[in-house]
Amino acid sequence: MSEQTRFILNENDLPRFWYNVLADMPVPLSPPLHPATGQPLSPDDLSVLFPMELILQEVSPERYIEIPEPVREAYKLYRPTPLIRARRLEKALGTPAHIYYKYEGVSPSGSHKTNTALAQAFYNKAAGTHALTTETGAGQWGSALAMACRFFDLDLEVYMVKVSYQQKPYRRFLMETYGAQVFASPTDRTQAGRAILATNPEHPGSLGVAISEAVEVAATSGGKKKYSLGSVLNHVILHQTVIGEEALKQMDMAGEYPDMVIGCIGGGSNFSGIAFPFLRENLRNGQRTRLIAVEPTAAPSLTRGIYAYDFGDTAGMTPLMKMYTLGHSFTPPAIHAGGLRYHGMAPTLCALYDAGYIEAVAVPQRSVFEAAVLFTHTEGILPAPESAHAIRVAIDEALKAKEAGEKRVILFNLSGHGHFDLSAYNAYNNGQLEDLALPEEEIAAIPTRLPQISQSQAA
Repeated sequence: MSEQTRFILNENDLPRFWYNVLADMPVPLSPPLHPATGQPLSPDDLSVLFPMELILQEVSPERYIEIPEPVREAYKLYRPTPLIRARRLEKALGTPAHIYYKYEGVSPSGSHKTNTALAQAFYNKAAGTHALTTETGAGQWGSALAMACRFFDLDLEVYMVKVSYQQKPYRRFLMETYGAQVFASPTDRTQAGRAILATNPEHPGSLGVAISEAVEVAATSGGKKKYSLGSVLNHVILHQTVIGEEALKQMDMAGEYPDMVIGCIGGGSNFSGIAFPFLRENLRNGQRTRLIAVEPTAAPSLTRGIYAYDFGDTAGMTPLMKMYTLGHSFTPPAIHAGGLRYHGMAPTLCALYDAGYIEAVAVPQRSVFEAAVLFTHTEGILPAPESAHAIRVAIDEALKAKEAGEKRVILFNLSGHGHFDLSAYNAYNNGQLEDLALPEEEIAAIPTRLPQISQSQAA
């Protein structure tokens, strides 16, 4: 076995196609419903928010969708991203497991979010869009889209979850440097924001609230602005599959194949981006890789939520999607992994989880940072708090391999760096972080936070 640590593809190996999981879904997806009528959506219903090319990608049955050449050229700034064998971490754990990580933090904006940001900006520009609106939690998505909008000459308004706006000012500064306008959500700029502030002037914000504001601004712009989403929807997940497609080639270079693929989940795009190409190999070619999604105990939509139709935003402006949800009016605790503070999850991922094709686990905040610090000590990379959830479970699985005395091959997605998350690390280093888990009464209250859908609509 080679002692190689880094597995690097060249530009010619950059994927030419995104992989569309809809072509291989082993279980049917429930259709999205119109937020006002409760009837199945048509493509025209989405045109107020998205350009038609992205709407078509949302429902396409094609297995592979070609990556436009301008997007591939922009990808070449950082793709293919490296696959790295975490040899020093393995040694520190004393495990026979082989641990690999796909490092997306090398992108100019610092995370995997750039993969879909560039694509969405390209398609919007081609459709004649003048400006985009979006939400962001920790700021990784907002930073990526701000960069992409600058590349494709689009204006951008970002509604940033207020607690992250306060915790992570440097990501806001980065977005503003790229040319975006950034607002702490909830704001007084929208009806949705004003309604929430009227109820609670100190509301910390959530991704659901920020989505409501960004959607409202786009929907009331008379067509001048479109909305751009950083996760959840199928076209977003589609663009992220460049991660897994590259990882398949790189694992072949390493002469190994993963027993498990691990990623964190907030809306589901970064986990799905690395895992869905491996799911294809499970479904079509008989592989048996475990696919493990990791979420915070503070927002455990897969592991403790209800599988039901719900809005993707707090104000109920988005389509109704069948997903595991904590209820669209739920406000997660103010954990430092801001990108994971979401009430719901990608419908494709939820259907696969419900049918048993993927696994999910929830982990508490302090153990996440404990794993992140060990990773920093051994591999030298400071991970984003979101990515550190995947590191936690990769370490746990490596320790299980040690206990069993078995070699297991572990692959996880290190989806971003933590250079702008140092206040969180400072809190951990000073013993100021607490574990936040939802009390049983919050879980019991989920049905009260769900819209009323008839049996015929939910069928």
